[in-house]
Amino acid sequence: MTSVDKKNYKILLVDDEEDILEMLAYNLEQEDFKVKTSTEPQEVVQLALQLKPHIILLDVMMPDIDGIELCRQLRQTPILDDSFIIFLTARNGEYTQIAAFESGADAFIQKPIRPQALVSRIKAIFQRRKLGPRNNMLLRYHGLILDRANYQVSVQEDKYSLAKKEFDLLYFMMRNQERVLSREEILTNVWGSDVMVSNRTVDVHIRKIREKIGEDYVLTVKSVGYKFTYLK
Repeated sequence: MTSVDKKNYKILLVDDEEDILEMLAYNLEQEDFKVKTSTEPQEVVQLALQLKPHIILLDVMMPDIDGIELCRQLRQTPILDDSFIIFLTARNGEYTQIAAFESGADAFIQKPIRPQALVSRIKAIFQRRKLGPRNNMLLRYHGLILDRANYQVSVQEDKYSLAKKEFDLLYFMMRNQERVLSREEILTNVWGSDVMVSNRTVDVHIRKIREKIGEDYVLTVKSVGYKFTYLK
C-alpha cells in the first residue's frame, strides 16, 4: 500500500444479499478500510454523494434497479467521476462485460467471491492509483489538451467530460503517441494485470473516446490494436 492511511480509503458495497455484504465488509474492515454497505439500490446514488467513495463494489443483479443502470446513474454524477466502480456478478459472458463497461464500470469480478482475493485486488488498485494529489501535468497534441491535474480534456477549447477509465486510456495513449499499442498492452497498463477483462473492453472505451473528442486522434491498426496519432 501507499503511505496514506488505509482508513482514508472509503469503499461502498452494494448487494441485495446481506450475507455477502457482511462477509465482504468484515474482510475489508479487517484491513482498516472505511466501509459502508447498502442493500437498497434506490438509495445508492445519494449515499455515494454523501460518502464520496474511492471504490464502489456493485452487484449486477438486483431488484428494481439492476447494477448496470445504477452504474449509469452514478457516472452521470460529476462528483463521483473519480470513484472506481467494480461490478460483482454471477453472470458470465462477453455480453455482460461489454454492457458493464458501456455503463462506466472500471472492473468486473466474477462470483463466488473469495474475500482475500478481493482484498488483494483492492490493495492493488489503490497502489496503482496512489490516491491523493495528482501530478500537475498537461499533455498537448494538435489542439488536444489533457489536464491530468484537473481531469479535463479539451479540443480546440471545447471541453469534454470523460469517465475515469476513458481518461486513463487517453492519457496512456498520449504518453505513447505514434506507437502501435496492442490491446493486451493497453489492458495491462490501463486496467492492470490483476483485473480480468476481455480485449473487447479496449474497443468499447476507444469508441466512447472517439464519440467525445472526435475521430482525428486514434487510428485502428487492424488485427493489432491502436495508435494515437493525428489523422488530418
